[in-house]
Amino acid sequence: MKMSLYIGREASKLWKRASAEAVTEGILLADNWKYLLAGIFCQYLHGLAAHGVHYLHRPGPTLQDTGFFLLPELGLERAYVSETLFTFIFVSFILWTFHPFIFKNKKIYTVLLWCRVLAYLVVCQALRVVTFYSTQLPGPNYHCREGSPSARLPPPKDAIEIITINFPDGLVHGCGDLIFSSHMIFTLVSVITYYRYGTNRFIKQLAWVLAVIQSLLIIASRKHYSVDVVVAWYTVNLVVFFVEKKLPELPDRMAMTMLPLSTKDKDSWSKEESHKLSMSALVDPSSDRNQRLRSPANGKTTMEDGNALLIADSQ
Repeated sequence: MKMSLYIGREASKLWKRASAEAVTEGILLADNWKYLLAGIFCQYLHGLAAHGVHYLHRPGPTLQDTGFFLLPELGLERAYVSETLFTFIFVSFILWTFHPFIFKNKKIYTVLLWCRVLAYLVVCQALRVVTFYSTQLPGPNYHCREGSPSARLPPPKDAIEIITINFPDGLVHGCGDLIFSSHMIFTLVSVITYYRYGTNRFIKQLAWVLAVIQSLLIIASRKHYSVDVVVAWYTVNLVVFFVEKKLPELPDRMAMTMLPLSTKDKDSWSKEESHKLSMSALVDPSSDRNQRLRSPANGKTTMEDGNALLIADSQ
């Protein structure tokens, strides 16, 4: 009986927490949906470009590669190992971006974080499209080698075949989109983003280790040449570095808490007022309310209108 009451109470708290977070994220989504939609549409354009280069692919002898010489070939029957690790990394990252809906401690806003992630992906993928259309290399993957029925694609029968990217076979058995690795783009963007905005030090270190292992598995599976992986490592890191300089700073929810000034203010302090106050700082950082912030020497920032005290975590 006690266990049932405990579970029910915790489920109620979780529901209230998720509902409150949904309201906050909904307001942010209403202001940023265009950026998210544009980023998602660019994912489709990237898939369309990768499918299009397959028509230009011509199989040939596998190029000499240092990684192929150093790493033993996993073989077609163990090619799933690389995909399994990639799926684990990326799905884990996606789940983490939605953790504010469940956990009490919140550092990020899901909508704002995904706007950032999609910005990284779009720039990296645009550079990738330019490189693999510049020079088509013979694919090292098993289905891209001479004799494989999917190594060459016949001319498209109609526009529908191109628009639909021959889904799902066109995504799984693509050839020609080599430099640089798309798997490493998603992997590194996930790892770098968590490293910047995550909180668990062990997971940050583990994520980098898994990224290195993923790189080796891609080469051992003969899905990419070593150059595809190497170029991805420095390109993605440089893209994130320069894109971050152009984007506004992402609000850190763990660095601030909203408290009423007095007991009297606390009684009149409603959730709606707290929500509007916090959202005004996000939606319009140049508003008069934010320009009235002052930073005294003790590390606390007070608001002149007397409604609340914004305590910054100086640690």
